[in-house]
Parts: sequence; C-alpha cells; structure tokens
Amino acid sequence: MCALKAQRLLSGDSRTIRDGLIIDHLPLVKYLVGRIVPQLPPHLDPQDLMSAAVVGLINAADRFDPARGVLFKTFAEQHVRGTILDELRSYDVLSRATREKYKRLEREVVNLEHRLGRNPTGEEVANALNIGLNDYYEMLDDIHVFTFISLEDNWEDGDGNSLCLADVLAESEGKNPQQQVIMKQLAEALGLAIETLPEKERLAVTLYYSEDLNLKEIGETLGLTESRISQLLSQAMVRLRGKLRLHKN
Repeated sequence: MCALKAQRLLSGDSRTIRDGLIIDHLPLVKYLVGRIVPQLPPHLDPQDLMSAAVVGLINAADRFDPARGVLFKTFAEQHVRGTILDELRSYDVLSRATREKYKRLEREVVNLEHRLGRNPTGEEVANALNIGLNDYYEMLDDIHVFTFISLEDNWEDGDGNSLCLADVLAESEGKNPQQQVIMKQLAEALGLAIETLPEKERLAVTLYYSEDLNLKEIGETLGLTESRISQLLSQAMVRLRGKLRLHKN
C-alpha cells in the first residue's frame, strides 16, 4: 500500500514537472515559429504551424529523460524544429521540384566558384543556368523557404557524424562532448565560410542570425527592399551549404 501511494505521488510529481517544462518553454516555440513564418508563402496559416510546434513541445516533454545529461531546451528545440519541418512538408512547401531547383543552383554555384576561384556574381550564375537575371532572382524567391528550412536538414561528414547548420547557430549548451567537438569544427568552418561571402550577403546573414533582425529591419539597415534581402539571404545560404560540403569532403 505504501509503495503504491509513493508511486502515485511520484507520478503526480512527474506530471507537474512535465507540465512545467511545457509552460516554461512555450516562448521557445513562439520564437522558432516566429523565425520561419516571415519566410512562408502567404497562403499558409501561421497558427497551424504554431499548433504543430506546440505538439512537438508536448511530445518532447513526454519523452525527455534528464538522466541522459541533455538540457530540456536543447532536446525540445530539436523536436519542435522537426515537427515544424514535418508540418511544412505536409503543405508540399518542400516539393521535389523545389529541391531539384535548389540542388541545381547549388551545383552551379560550386562549379563556378571552383572555376573562377571566387564567389560568382548573380549575373554569372544566371548565365551558367542559361536564364536571365530576373529569372534568376525569381528562382531565388522560389527556393527562399527551402534555403532556410535546409538549415534544419542534416547531412553527414566523412566520418558519418550528423551535422546541422541550425545546431551551430543555436546554443551548444547541453550537447554531449562528441557533439560539442563536431559543432565546434562546423562552427569554425561556418565562420570562415561567412567571411568569404560578398559584403551585402555577409551583412544580411550576420544581422539575421546574430542580431535577430527581421527582413524588414535588415532592409532598412542596408537600404534595400525586403524582397532583395530575401534574395541575398537565399543566395548566401546556397553558397554556405556548398562551401561546407566542400569543407567536409
């Protein structure tokens, strides 16, 4: 009888801790959703994305095991980001055509960088793709959502370690020692890659990820339209992904 009572008390305490984790980390969910919403097509409902993200937070709280030595914030962020990606995929935001368009663009940018020994200009990329400059800008607009979401996609280095740019841009606290070493290496490579970006792209990336400015605020700072900032960030993400893949080969 005493053992059963103790088990019930423990279960009650566990539920209280779980509920507390969910409530305390709702601002994290709002932040993660808030970062992606401005990049979404207008026909998508941000509230649907928010609802899905909250479900991800609840699932994280249900599965969290503090004995593993990982901070709940780190654990929850991974789950919430994954839920957001799944929700976006259900909307066909990441269609096969968009992915193919992105891969084609990345290949051309990498090939041009090899051949020219520097970052190719937009005009040079457009010529390589056999399209006009305006069509190239339209392509950047088309893949804009994917370039940001691709930050969450993992790929493996030569040793089979899973890497994710979003992990580098997020806090590394709570990761195990092996993950911290991997993230440190990728952070160094990412820092070097960012330094090689054209000036406006470098500034846009820094203001967006380091200063937490939105597209409108970055545009006001650089004297450019939101649309142009969106294109600069998309182009920067394509360059960075290509540079980091080369770094790991």
